[in-house]
Amino acid sequence: MSGAGHGDGQAARTGVPRAGVRQNDYGSLLPPDLGRWEPRLGVSVVIPAHDCQEALDRTLASLAAQTYPAHLMEVVVVDDGSDPPLRVPEITPADTRLVRVPEGRWGRGWARQTGAAAAGGDVLHWVDSDMILNREHVEAHMRWHHLVRYAVVMGDVRFTPDGAGPRAGEVLSAVESGDAEKLFDESAPHGWRATVLEETRWLRDAGAGAYRLHSGASTSVPVALLRSVGGVNTTLNMGEDTDLGFRLAQAGAVFIPDPQARGWHLGPSTVMLREKEVHRHNWSVLPDLIPDLRWLRTHPRRNWLVPYVHVVVDARGACYEDVRVSVDAALAGTLVDVAVTVVGPWARLPAGRHSSLDEPLLDLRLVHNLYVHEPRVSFAEEAPSGSAPAPFRLTFPAGWALGAGSLAELVELAEREGYGLLSAVLDEGATGVRAARFERTAAFARAALVTGDAPDGDIGSDTGDDIDSDIDIDIDGVVHELFGSLWVSAAEFGVTTAGEAEPVAGDPAKWRAEGTRWKREAERLRGEVESLRAETERLREEAGRLREERRRGPLGGIISTARRRTATPRGKSG
Repeated sequence: MSGAGHGDGQAARTGVPRAGVRQNDYGSLLPPDLGRWEPRLGVSVVIPAHDCQEALDRTLASLAAQTYPAHLMEVVVVDDGSDPPLRVPEITPADTRLVRVPEGRWGRGWARQTGAAAAGGDVLHWVDSDMILNREHVEAHMRWHHLVRYAVVMGDVRFTPDGAGPRAGEVLSAVESGDAEKLFDESAPHGWRATVLEETRWLRDAGAGAYRLHSGASTSVPVALLRSVGGVNTTLNMGEDTDLGFRLAQAGAVFIPDPQARGWHLGPSTVMLREKEVHRHNWSVLPDLIPDLRWLRTHPRRNWLVPYVHVVVDARGACYEDVRVSVDAALAGTLVDVAVTVVGPWARLPAGRHSSLDEPLLDLRLVHNLYVHEPRVSFAEEAPSGSAPAPFRLTFPAGWALGAGSLAELVELAEREGYGLLSAVLDEGATGVRAARFERTAAFARAALVTGDAPDGDIGSDTGDDIDSDIDIDIDGVVHELFGSLWVSAAEFGVTTAGEAEPVAGDPAKWRAEGTRWKREAERLRGEVESLRAETERLREEAGRLREERRRGPLGGIISTARRRTATPRGKSG
């Protein structure tokens, strides 16, 4: 393999499906064999580090022996307040520099984001400071990034029994000769990770939950994709990898574990040593950030920072009463982690003196009055272009009301089948079908990446460069190809008109949902009763016919005929 600057990378483009990766099944991608392709993308290896000079020396030594072209790789070591300060050792990649976390800041979140901000490559590759990498490690990661610009690649990390390790010179020699594994008497993968990989065909069947294996020990991501989600959460000193993985998933990422990107973590991780304590800590923080962690969002009525569903109600041209019914119903369902955006011409509301009862946009004013202090409701002139990091969005016009269980049932269907779009028919008129749209955020983000309407950056082959800009792209069609879509009846999910909606005041959502369920069950049973009544009538008629046929059988027919012949009408003689 030889270095090749920023060319067309044709050798790495041959294994890309034009339609993109369906859900997380990256098996449609065909990466080139190691050592038999021409790379063109730059990579920044970022190593957050704190008081670990000896371990850092070994990590840098393994990076100095990588097969990825040196002129396409830089290494950024981030010193997170070490005392004494860390230094760049003698055995290190050619382009290695050291930066420090800003004064007064500390922790893994700040260290990772500081390194990301300093990175100059097309791809950012995080590596822990207590790792030793095999010689093809970076190359194995980078071949996927040359195929698609939404890959998040994870190395195959093994753990040694303790933190002791060889000297940096020994590491360099072993990695250069391809014998890095011989440096350790024993090593093993993390048990939970290995189980998940086995059960999901190495995440190909993991669907929306693939991000849960995201870890900073050895993970690479396109810089443009990382920046599109806002980078690393600097407020987190633990759990930042899971939070970032979730946000990358909502941005359309596909998560790819590569067994050929082998690395060894010297000693058990903190999670392995203190699992219960780590969970106790992280589960106080992550529920606010990751709606997918449903078992941690058990409170029936509290607010969460990131909603599970973002509801968009179009109030343009609607009356106050209809908007109120729509918004209140969305907020009062059994799925409580909901945020609502009401779309309307809010800028046209006068700020100065105006008539309280006769202003032209009185209905809009009343809607604003009602919800201006409701933390779950926001106002927008146009429908937001996206709802990330909320996993789902429902858009519908004012005048329609969700049932107590409508959102929960839509989510359940989308999650069970993996759908990217559910179109729920509201009504059909002269202008066509009106439908509520239930969208999976990750599906539409992936479709935008595939078609080119996504973060800038010369990454991968499906950047949209070969798509005619004058052609209207059917994003819904792309979502259907990648995640699937379905048309359903809104009424089947308990959606009604505002006039038919049941009041929510004083009526707990779970009771209303239960009432709605029993009402549907009653309708079903009523239909069955009608069907059974019709069947009973049919059987009664069939029984009558059979009795008549038996009566008219050979003997019955002769007796009947004889009776008719011998019968003498009253008043006449024989």
